[in-house]
Amino acid sequence: MYAQLTYFDGPRGPEQLAAADFAARERITPAALSVPGNIRTYVLRRADGSEVVLSIAESEQVLIDTQKAITSTRLLPGEDAALLPGADRVEIYPVLQVFEYEQARS
Repeated sequence: MYAQLTYFDGPRGPEQLAAADFAARERITPAALSVPGNIRTYVLRRADGSEVVLSIAESEQVLIDTQKAITSTRLLPGEDAALLPGADRVEIYPVLQVFEYEQARS
């Protein structure tokens, strides 16, 4: 497995976050799901709008193919490129260990 960290530095305002959420839901997620081998994605967002997207896939090539699929999409009607500047950086790592556990809840 491989993991990709995609960073969007803040601050990002409400308009930028709404645009990013719409793009993720309507354009980016469908493009990513069209590439076999993606396992899971987590979006981590701070109060200032900065964000890290953690994507886990079966191989490094799946992550590269997913990047290509996403960047080849065209903006949808109503999307404003000025509100979607893109990621500040992307890093790919091999997954060396996976720990799964559930903590007891009270």
